[in-house]
Amino acid sequence: MVRNLPRFEDPNLLVGAEHFSDAGVYRLRDDLAVVQTLDFFPPLVDDPYQFGRIAAANALSDLFAMGARPITALNIVGFPDDKLPLEVLSDILRGGSERVAAAGAVILGGHSVRDSEVKYGLAVTGTVHPEQLFDNAGAQAGDRLVLTKALGTGFITTAAKAGRCPEQVLQQAIASMVELNQQASQLAREHHAHAVTDITGFGLGGHACEMALASGVTFQLEVARLPELPGAVELAQRGFRTRASESNRRFLQQHMQLQGEPDSGKLELLFDAQTSGGLLVSLPESQAESYVEACHREGILAACIVGQVLPRSDQALVVVPGA
Repeated sequence: MVRNLPRFEDPNLLVGAEHFSDAGVYRLRDDLAVVQTLDFFPPLVDDPYQFGRIAAANALSDLFAMGARPITALNIVGFPDDKLPLEVLSDILRGGSERVAAAGAVILGGHSVRDSEVKYGLAVTGTVHPEQLFDNAGAQAGDRLVLTKALGTGFITTAAKAGRCPEQVLQQAIASMVELNQQASQLAREHHAHAVTDITGFGLGGHACEMALASGVTFQLEVARLPELPGAVELAQRGFRTRASESNRRFLQQHMQLQGEPDSGKLELLFDAQTSGGLLVSLPESQAESYVEACHREGILAACIVGQVLPRSDQALVVVPGA
């Protein structure tokens, strides 16, 4: 759809809708650009406060993937006020406000409409020096790929909606989803990252493929190295998968090559649509281990090397079993 829209010709438009990037970027002056993004969706969990926190963290993540500092946010709300008490909406907004404040930004207001189901998210604005901007097109052959959060939120929330997810498994997934990618982004800059994206609806495989295509390289991912949320693979094997899992798989078929026989359960993690997932960071081999160690020191315990960047081959993504 976006490819068919007219393009805006403006020398200050650094990143527009036609890119695979996580947010749009507009240069205000040589040393300052604004970064903008928007995201909203229906509830993934029953707790309205936690839903608000998850939705806000998810929206803010796009700015962190671009290396930006959030400054302002606007609430976007669809709410059936004729069916649910307004206290529910209050808790959602309170959760969103908590995450925005944790990111060092402020909420200026927003807009709400009556809807048949609850929807919530944010339009977020941040700033970055144009020369410090991250994008997903700079990965270089020889880089290592680091993922900063465990995978499996789609499997877990799907099971939770069906009332079939153990409470402890759900709570661990919520803790991951509300975690901000702010510190991981700052550390990526300190470790000279070449390219960054965040993992959301297209899953690790889809976003890795976008990044490889944009960079003109091939990504090799090792299935055995993929970090998983406790219980996620078991729930996937029991059939708790989102519709996006299948569409992500279909998309990747034309861009992905499987080598060897990766574990079938963990392989599903490539296709699982994530909400407020981690960052996928491409950085020099010499920086990869120290970046992971720095993440661990800051409490980002799931961070690990999941693959490497190869010169461009026939496919954008090569998936191997790994150690």
